[in-house]
Amino acid sequence: MTTAPESGSAVPESRRTALIVFAWLWVGAPLAYGLYELVRKATQLFTG
Repeated sequence: MTTAPESGSAVPESRRTALIVFAWLWVGAPLAYGLYELVRKATQLFTG
């Protein structure tokens, strides 16, 4: 009797990778924009 190797999840690997990339972009894009604005406004605050 042959059994298929068990994977940790039912989601295919390519779909899982796409989901991880999407999640990083979902969080990373607003974070990067917020940091950009923080640096821009801090520069204005300290340089006049």
